Amino acid sequence: MEFLTELAGHPEQCAPCIHIAGSKGKGSVTGMITAMLEADGRRVGRYMSPHVADIRERLCLGNSFFDEEMYRAAGDELLEITEVRLPAAKNVLFDPANEDGEAPTYFELLTLYFFLCARYANCDAMVVETGMGGRLDCTNVVEPLVSVITIIELEHTAFLGNTIVAVAGEKAGIIKQGKPLILAKQSEEALEVFRKKAEEKQSPLFYFPEIAELSNLKINPCGTDFTLSFREPNLQTLSAPLSLSIPIPGKVQAENAALAIAAIKTAFPGIGEAAIRRGLEGTSLPARFERIVESPPFIIDGAHTPESLALCVETFCSLFGEGGILIFGCAADKDAATMAQIALTHFSKIIITTPGTFKISDPDHVYETFATIDREKTLLVKDTQEAVRQAWELSRILQRSYPRRENLPVLGTGSFYLAAEIRKVFKT
Repeated sequence: MEFLTELAGHPEQCAPCIHIAGSKGKGSVTGMITAMLEADGRRVGRYMSPHVADIRERLCLGNSFFDEEMYRAAGDELLEITEVRLPAAKNVLFDPANEDGEAPTYFELLTLYFFLCARYANCDAMVVETGMGGRLDCTNVVEPLVSVITIIELEHTAFLGNTIVAVAGEKAGIIKQGKPLILAKQSEEALEVFRKKAEEKQSPLFYFPEIAELSNLKINPCGTDFTLSFREPNLQTLSAPLSLSIPIPGKVQAENAALAIAAIKTAFPGIGEAAIRRGLEGTSLPARFERIVESPPFIIDGAHTPESLALCVETFCSLFGEGGILIFGCAADKDAATMAQIALTHFSKIIITTPGTFKISDPDHVYETFATIDREKTLLVKDTQEAVRQAWELSRILQRSYPRRENLPVLGTGSFYLAAEIRKVFKT
């Protein structure tokens, strides 16, 4: 990736940057930081993944798409880099016997494409989310003003390691020499890894439980209201306490917003409260507890780890009650057994389906994992469109067991790719 960015004239250096990694919440933090910077009048390049409905969701100007001319110009340069500059440079710079001289991957080229788009658009800030891990992630060529690491869980264990310490070590790879780190609440073993790496890099560490406090949390179907107070002197230029609202339901989203505010005030101290409020209130992210049907409520969410699923289910049941319908699908490398334990007690029926085709999945295995606990409650419907149809029908039929309720609410989660497939059913 360093070689590619050098060939391209270092577009990753075209604007100051905030870099975000973590197991869950990093997309929300990325979107919120972007929205606040945009509300402050800045041209912001936003890079995040995965996309839900359109690949351009990954490469945005603010929270909208770049102009088509920007995509086209950056694409033309990307093609010239890969077809002309790269072959010529490899002949000169690479020893043919060096096995490391591999072709660029899809994600490397997509990341380079984003940096080119940001340069063509004359962005004055970038907000960049890692794809996976951190240390070896191809976004890690940036030199950010501040790094942000959200909550860490076991994930992508085939690549990141099968312990929290190993995963945290990979995420800690985005911490840069002398640059501040904003860190979400962590387990003790993960926190120790981050403290050690921050000390090694002489990076000021702002640990969320030590620098901030949330209070007056109120969750409703349209969003979350909360009060934020900072204890850290560098962040107390904001009035304390600060009453805020975000249009996404969930306690975790209030925590994500607080991380985003801490990051933006550290990187851009001059940003004001008005921009923070407008940005948060205008944040819109697909598949983050997104309500795609009003009645009965039909929610899609990208929760794909045990902790994120637990928080999603907690929010869903607090808003719409117990006994709804769950459509669930996850990639083959996810902890289906733990997620089954979390989900089964809260829903009348659970429909296991295929979470798209982008990643390898095994719905038969996921079904057996759930059915081993409660076979009567669990169905296997591999076609997602049919799974949605059956969930809709079950919502109508099973509500008879819940007097004084309308058709039962439906939640589709377990993977962003599943959320995307469900969204297609209603949005096309």
